[in-house]
Amino acid sequence: MKEHLILEELKKGNDVVLEKIYLDYKKPFFNYAKKFNINNEEVVDIYQDVILAFIENIKNGKLVRFDSSIKTYLFSIGKYVIYNKIKKENKLQIVHSFKESDLKTMKEHEVLFLQELTNKQQLLKKSFGLLGEKCQQILTLFYFRGFNLEEITTHLGYNHKDVVKSQKSRCLKNLKDKMI
Repeated sequence: MKEHLILEELKKGNDVVLEKIYLDYKKPFFNYAKKFNINNEEVVDIYQDVILAFIENIKNGKLVRFDSSIKTYLFSIGKYVIYNKIKKENKLQIVHSFKESDLKTMKEHEVLFLQELTNKQQLLKKSFGLLGEKCQQILTLFYFRGFNLEEITTHLGYNHKDVVKSQKSRCLKNLKDKMI
C-alpha cells in the first residue's frame, strides 16, 4: 500500500493498517533500542509511545505526507523519546562550561565532568577529547548547551542546517566508534 494511502487509512482510524505498521516495525525498533541499554519492558513502553505519537501526528494534521519512509519517521520519534528518557534518568551526569573569547571563533572549550565518574563516563570524556575541534563544538552546542540545528548553523557560520545535521551525525558516530 502506498504511503499516502496508509496515511488516509490511519486518519480514518483503520486498525488493520495500524496493526500492520505496529508489527512490521516492532522488531527492527527493538533491535535499534538495544544500542541504548534499555530493558525490554521500557522498550515496549517507548514503542507504544512512538506509535501513539505517530497516530496523534496524523490525526491532528502535523503529518500529512512522508518526506522519508514510515520506518524512518517512527525511528526518529523513537530516538527523541529514548534520548529524553535517558536525560530524565540522568544516566549521563555532565556539567558543562565554556571559555569563549568570541562566539564566532570559539577555539577553547571544555566539558567538565562531575567528580565521581563511572567507567563509561571516563571513557566518554577520553573519547570526546579525541574528536576534532569542530565535532567537539557541534556536539557540545547540541547536547550540552541545548542549541537546535538552526542555532548551531548561525553560531558556527555554516550555510545550511542540513550540513550541520550530517556533520553532527558523523561526529556522534565517530564518538561512538572511539568508545568501543
